[in-house]
Order: sequence, then structure tokens, then C-alpha cells
Amino acid sequence: MKIGFIGLGNMACAMIGGMLAKNAAQPEDMIGSAKTRETRERVREKYHILVAETNREVAEKADILFLAVKPVFLPEVIAQIKDAVWEETLIVSIAAGKDLRYLSEAFGRPELKIIRCMPNTPALVLEGCTGVCAGENVTEEELSQVLSLMRSFGRASVVPERLMDVVVGVSGSAPAYVFLFIEAMADEAVAEGMPRNQAYEFAAQAVLGSARMVLETGRHPGELKDMVCSPGGTTIQAVKVLEEKGLRAAVMDAMEACIQKSRDM
Repeated sequence: MKIGFIGLGNMACAMIGGMLAKNAAQPEDMIGSAKTRETRERVREKYHILVAETNREVAEKADILFLAVKPVFLPEVIAQIKDAVWEETLIVSIAAGKDLRYLSEAFGRPELKIIRCMPNTPALVLEGCTGVCAGENVTEEELSQVLSLMRSFGRASVVPERLMDVVVGVSGSAPAYVFLFIEAMADEAVAEGMPRNQAYEFAAQAVLGSARMVLETGRHPGELKDMVCSPGGTTIQAVKVLEEKGLRAAVMDAMEACIQKSRDM
């Protein structure tokens, strides 16, 4: 089975790195293309996968073809490859805002098997989260095959297509929100005298451990928060300030803007 990537940017590299780290594929099973020779060579040297100078070559060779380009470049890429993909090729788009209907019409071939995915960059450290929805021509076996690849670098779940824009907001773009939060916590620790590298370590580990508690205990985040907030203690004072500053509303408003942008693309 040959896995192809058109586009070798940050998200594609996170997926490639994750798949290789978990032995879901071998370097010789992968082929990718990118606009610049510099990018192709950098990825080839780092991951030892095959690279091609044209998108069409990747499309012709791939059994599973990932379209890993920004949404604005998708029409150009599809125009280059729409006559090169095989009827049995699984086409997997990770472009935000481009639904299955758009993809099918862009290819102009209603028989094609098309899947939409929305992964995120923590795939690079095997902690990705991916939403997946499949077109009508995709079999259960084929969907399971793609889910298996996605789960090689984290969690993956099937969602109805109407929720794919929500996946963008709550997962696809979410690492950026979390990085801002970690950076802010570390900045204050530095302001109080902690060395920068140590501050990042403490802040990042606190976020990592908290997330694992949510996933592994199955308990409500509010309940876990209450466990930390002792009566008259330090934590409840911090929580009070976060509530006064509107943390929840800011996060919800930011996600709403992200989701709407995805819908408008």
C-alpha cells in the first residue's frame, strides 16, 4: 500500500512522523510532493520517504492520497490530479472548510472515494486528535483503514459532516490556544523569578497532566477543578480572577470565530 501526500507542510509532517513512529507505514511506503525543491529535500532527509516533483506523480502512485494543502490551493491541486487518481484510490482531504460535496464536484468524478479529516499538530508527538467523515462511496473497511492510520498518532473519531467545522474549533486549531495559555503561565512564573526553561516545563506538564486526568478518569472537568480548589486556598483565588477576566467567554468567543471562519471558507 502506497500512501501519498500532496503538500509537505507542518500538518503533513506531523502525520508522516506519527505514522512512522508507530510503524503504521514504512518510509518506502510513502511518497510526497511540495511546491519547492527545498521542502521536498528537507522532508526526504528527515523522514526518508520518497518524494516527487509533481503532484500528478503522487496521485498516480498512491493507494491512499492525502490532500494536505491549504484550502486556497485546493482548486489548483485538484485540477492537476483529477484525471490521474484511480477509481479505487482513497482520497483524504485535511483542508478546513471544504466539504465532501465541494470535493466531489471539484474532481468531477462522482465515483471517487473521498474522506474528510481534521487532524491537529500534536500528531507529531503521537497525541493527535482527528475528526473523520466519509463520502458515500467509501466502504466500512476503507474507513476503518483510514481510522487506523489516524489512530497511529493519537485519537480519531467519526463525526457527522455537519460537525466538521466544530472539530476545527475544538481540536484542529486548539493547540494554538493551549500554547498561548502555557506561554502566559510561564511568563508569570518568569516574572516571579523562575528560569524560562523550567517555567515552560512546569506549565506544559500541568496542562498535560490535567488533560490526561480528564481523558483517563472520565470525570467532569468541573469536578476535577473542584478537587483542586480547597476552601480559602490559593487555587480558588486564581479561579476567581480568571472568572472575573472572562476566561470562559473569551475561549468560547474565540472558538466561535474559528468555527465561523471554517464555515465561510
